[in-house]
Amino acid sequence: MRLKEGKNNQTYIVEEIHIELNLERRLEALGLTEGSEITILNNDKKGSMTVRFRGTRFAIGRRIADNILVREKEAAA
Repeated sequence: MRLKEGKNNQTYIVEEIHIELNLERRLEALGLTEGSEITILNNDKKGSMTVRFRGTRFAIGRRIADNILVREKEAAA
């Protein structure tokens, strides 16, 4: 699924990032790489969404969130 389709307060695992190379490199520099965890803090479906990864909050635009593929994190048993 795409990151922009995620629900508030849900944690996901990044599977793929399909975006221009310079933006992908910038996200990597911030710590958003394939396999990393990302939690959606606010996805009210308008404008940018607020997420947390590597312990820091970020605002990510819809176009970027549309190009990040994620899967739900398995609940701990």
